[in-house]
Amino acid sequence: MQEKRFQKRVEDFVCEKCGKKVEGKGYTDHCPQCLWSKHVDVNPGDRKSECGGLMEPIGVEVKSDQYTIYYRCTKCGFKHRVKSAPDDNFDEIIKIANRPLRE
Repeated sequence: MQEKRFQKRVEDFVCEKCGKKVEGKGYTDHCPQCLWSKHVDVNPGDRKSECGGLMEPIGVEVKSDQYTIYYRCTKCGFKHRVKSAPDDNFDEIIKIANRPLRE
C-alpha cells in the first residue's frame, strides 16, 4: 500500500528560530512570524526525516497572487517549497521576495 504524500498532523510547537508559540492547524509546517521551518519530514506530515535541521526561507515565488516560499535546510541542504499560509507575516514574505534567490 502506498503512503499518502500529505499527512495532516495537528501539532503545536515553539519556533526554534524566533521563539514564537505556534498553534498548529494540521498542515502548519513553518513559523508564521519568521517563516523558518524545521526539517522533520520526508513527505509533508510523515515526521520521517532524522535530520532535524532548521529550514531557512531562501526565496519567494509569486504566481497569480499565490506566494510560494522556498526553503533550504541549514544542516543537510535539503530543499523544499510550500505555499504561504493566510496568517504568515506578509512583511517577512516581501523581505524574502526582495532578496536575490540564494542557491
